[in-house]
Amino acid sequence: MINVLIADDQPLIRSAVKALIDLEADMHVIAEAASGEEALALCQQHHPDLVLMDIRMPHGDGIWATREIVNDQTCAATKVLILTTFEEEEYIFEALRAGASGFLGKGTDGRQLTQSIRSVHTGDSLLSPLATRKIIERFMTAESFEKSTAEFSLRHPVLTDRETEILTLVGLGLNNYAIAERLFISPLTVKTHINRLMTKCEVHDRSQLVIEAYESGLVSPGQNPRA
Repeated sequence: MINVLIADDQPLIRSAVKALIDLEADMHVIAEAASGEEALALCQQHHPDLVLMDIRMPHGDGIWATREIVNDQTCAATKVLILTTFEEEEYIFEALRAGASGFLGKGTDGRQLTQSIRSVHTGDSLLSPLATRKIIERFMTAESFEKSTAEFSLRHPVLTDRETEILTLVGLGLNNYAIAERLFISPLTVKTHINRLMTKCEVHDRSQLVIEAYESGLVSPGQNPRA
């Protein structure tokens, strides 16, 4: 059973989404929040598997609440899926940097919504690494991402040379098969390394690894994936 928390300041939206989710045999709405602060408090209380998070809310918006939930040790297993009418790319960028695992517009139909919940719950993101990379490069500034490799070593001293190499290639938007071909290893071995990277970097999905690669200085804006 996938336990879901709905965070939206509009009662009608919460009721409609809850009705859709509760029709599914494998998921259940465990709590509802009308603000960012309430979403954080309910996450700490109920430990949902996933939060459907609106962006525009009073008392802590969805971006703030996502960042707080992702960084709260009591909510370590909780993933955040942004569900909002605000689909501009800058919101996607900020949501990803805050730790969200995906982004859906409120025009999404019920089937796509429940499929997306299942997808994020199993560890997938709703944006491909390549799409994530394009969004990051469009909105990032050189100043905000000036991180040295030395800083990276201090942040993640437990990564092996091979894991660092794979994290760099994930950051460049390469899929498992392309990474395997580049490094002369099997796609299964790549997948194993990526799972370990997500654990060591304390992120929920592959898109977050792309952000980690940029913020650690392993990948720079405009870097050629073929380099």
